Amino acid sequence: MLTKLHEYKGRQDLLINANKDELRTLVDVAKIQSVGASNRIEGIFTSDKRLKELTEEKSTPQNRSEQEIAGYREVLKIIHENYDYVGLTPNIILRLHRDLYAYASGGGNFKNADNVIAETDSVGNQLVRFVPVPAFQTPEFVSDLCREFSRVFNDDKIEKLLLIPMFVLDFLCIHPFNDGNGRLSRLLTLLLLYQAGYTVGKYISIEMLIEKTKETYYESLQSSSVGWHDNRNTYESFQKYMLGILLKAYKEFENRVSYLKMVKKSDRIKELIDKTVGSISKKQIMECFPNISKVTVERTLINLVKTGYLKKIGSGRSTAYVKNK
Repeated sequence: MLTKLHEYKGRQDLLINANKDELRTLVDVAKIQSVGASNRIEGIFTSDKRLKELTEEKSTPQNRSEQEIAGYREVLKIIHENYDYVGLTPNIILRLHRDLYAYASGGGNFKNADNVIAETDSVGNQLVRFVPVPAFQTPEFVSDLCREFSRVFNDDKIEKLLLIPMFVLDFLCIHPFNDGNGRLSRLLTLLLLYQAGYTVGKYISIEMLIEKTKETYYESLQSSSVGWHDNRNTYESFQKYMLGILLKAYKEFENRVSYLKMVKKSDRIKELIDKTVGSISKKQIMECFPNISKVTVERTLINLVKTGYLKKIGSGRSTAYVKNK
């Protein structure tokens, strides 16, 4: 999995630099998907229309859920625009948590009471899955976590893609806040991935991929947290889960880039057809665009016929296409 991800990372910057204009749409869509998905995982909902308006900063929050959604947007924006300058310290984590609650109360302070990680079964019974670090020890644990992670992360002796899920799991086992731990953990995941050079989360929503596999997400966290307090846990389950999510993101990213390239070429073909008086053949199109593959030309013509834009006339070598009136 790591080898494949290294290969994707090697192609990443080339694809981004070669398709900057086309990728703006992906960035905008991913922002909306990330804000919506990460909040829905925690049971925070609004309509698709309101989600889009809030993410695009075209409206102000109207209730508590929308306040939390808008706060997520704010932190996501900070990470997208300033990830190179955001150091991982307790003060930064507190500041990001404060911004997460920029439109609501309850942000910017470590928990003031002990908490538990629980789930509710099908009949409404609440089951305790994990007991986090007590409130009085939280500042010390967060400080130790940030210091040790930064030391090892910057040493470059251990694979960063293995270290990041370890940090996230430790963060969630500490559970440093009264609320917002899950959402902040996913924002910190993006921050650390960007700082490690894996910026696919700007174009494909990591949070949405997690939401689609929410049960496996929680199962892997649970599996990797067993024995955490006694230093007997293994991080492997959550590491594999996160590597799988990242692989899925890169596969989707490359597929989308390929599609955008194809759409761009199909637009050029359509523009040529629009300017042509009478019929046009596949051979004529290929002569005009020697850099567009035969497969792309054929696929574009098929799509235009299917949508009723073109009509196919003749057969065999004499096949041609005319615009429908």
